[in-house]
Amino acid sequence: MKFTVAQLNYHIGNFNRNKELICNAITKAKAEGSDLIIFSELCIPGYPPLDLLDRLDFIAKCSQSVNEIAKECTGITAIIGSPTLNKNAEGKKLFNSALVLAEGEIIFSANKALLPTYDIFDEYRYFEPENRFSLFTFKGLKLAITICEDLWDEQPFDNEFEKSRLYTVSPMEELAKQSPDIIINISASPFSYSKTEAKEKIFRSKAVKYQIPVISVNQTGANTELIFDGASIIVNKKGEVFKQLPFFEEAVETFSFEELLTGTIAVNIAKPTAIPLIHKALVTGIRDYFTKTGFKSSIIGLSGGIDSAICLCLAAEALGNENVRALLMPSRYSSAHSVTDAVALAKALNVRYDIVSIEKPFNAFEEELAPLFEGKERDITEENIQARIRAVLLMAVSNKQGCILLNTSNKSEAAVGYGTLYGDMAGGLSVIGDVYKTDIYRLADYINRNREIIPANTITKMPSAELRPDQLDSDSLPDYTTLDTILYQYIELQKPAQRIIDEGSDPETVYKVIKLINFNEYKRYQAPPVLRISSKAFGAGRRMPLVFYLF
Repeated sequence: MKFTVAQLNYHIGNFNRNKELICNAITKAKAEGSDLIIFSELCIPGYPPLDLLDRLDFIAKCSQSVNEIAKECTGITAIIGSPTLNKNAEGKKLFNSALVLAEGEIIFSANKALLPTYDIFDEYRYFEPENRFSLFTFKGLKLAITICEDLWDEQPFDNEFEKSRLYTVSPMEELAKQSPDIIINISASPFSYSKTEAKEKIFRSKAVKYQIPVISVNQTGANTELIFDGASIIVNKKGEVFKQLPFFEEAVETFSFEELLTGTIAVNIAKPTAIPLIHKALVTGIRDYFTKTGFKSSIIGLSGGIDSAICLCLAAEALGNENVRALLMPSRYSSAHSVTDAVALAKALNVRYDIVSIEKPFNAFEEELAPLFEGKERDITEENIQARIRAVLLMAVSNKQGCILLNTSNKSEAAVGYGTLYGDMAGGLSVIGDVYKTDIYRLADYINRNREIIPANTITKMPSAELRPDQLDSDSLPDYTTLDTILYQYIELQKPAQRIIDEGSDPETVYKVIKLINFNEYKRYQAPPVLRISSKAFGAGRRMPLVFYLF
């Protein structure tokens, strides 16, 4: 007896495309003699559908798609994820359901019980939690069908404030009382470079705890800022990895129930390290953002610095060099090597580039504003004017050529507000806004692993915005190693200032950095969506008031 794991890339609300993906996988599974095919959580509408779930026509489309897919399930059984109506008189109007389809009908359903409301998740906003649990019997096997969080009731958290057991009920504990033979978990779990090992550990520990195999099917691809790594995993009852599907790729693979149940075959999986995964995640995020929005080409302001260089490399890989263009916009403060480095990179990638000096418009602004600024010293105002001139030029090309402006600010800069609102913070998508500066350098080394693409000088020179004579980032900020250490502890781990200080950081630096983080929330509120590769990215997963008193 065989089962198939279908790890696919869904498009939110694109019901015809999603249905086609699912039906093609069913056809392939049938051809391979599979008895059961398993898809991921909410695969029918795509994840996360957010407030589209409030639309009756959207839910009706989901139901229609389910019925049409059920007709394809002849001689094979499928497990799919879809919202379904809650027919009870009380509670939320929807369930997040795993539906079992066979011979043209829905023959079983399991509803999600644990509805996360942390980080980017807000599932209790839409769904009613299930409180009854039963197994599905399939050809003599008793299957415990769970949905994502239902199997993660004991997951570890990054900060000590969170409990190790977040929920008061354990769906798997309830299902275990009925003696299942296999655990099936369908999920839509976003990528986080710090969570890949923790996710695997959850599945392995559950298999060992209940002494039964675990099949977990995750989606891949990206939807807006969320990137899904796939990496669907099958674990035998000993907690050994039987098979793991690739990261960030679609895959439809068929396996034997007998081999899994006997537990005799375990595969030694090579563990990818963080930087290659981050690189692949960002390429996936860019590619799917453009594919799913219908845009094809992008533009990047190329400064000769490492951040814009990384973004250009990622965009060229994701979209093809013919769909990426660079605009170099030197000023009186730009060093000669910044221009030559930027040109060298554009040529190495075979990307079209244009050079437009900002000197004339900057002079015009200075002249027109001189009467208003009389008696005032030059300060950050003139620096911001230059950044905003560049944004105007980039957006002009974007409008005229129909290409999306990619933002090049990194997470370290965004955290402390080291950027100009309506200037270098402009863009339709923030490519590296969830990547700390210290990891930017690691990404550069990875991109150059086979040959020099990013010029060595771009990597080794001291970071500078080049908006005033001899300017360096270190004039305004601690060195990036120190800064990123504090940022990670305060943002990801949510440690209080005193705890960070007690663990060895300089008190004055800690309080300065935290003040900058909180003061600049208003800037991040107006920033473009950020591709998420961590467990706490700026955007939907970190909700802070703009006006609050820092206790």
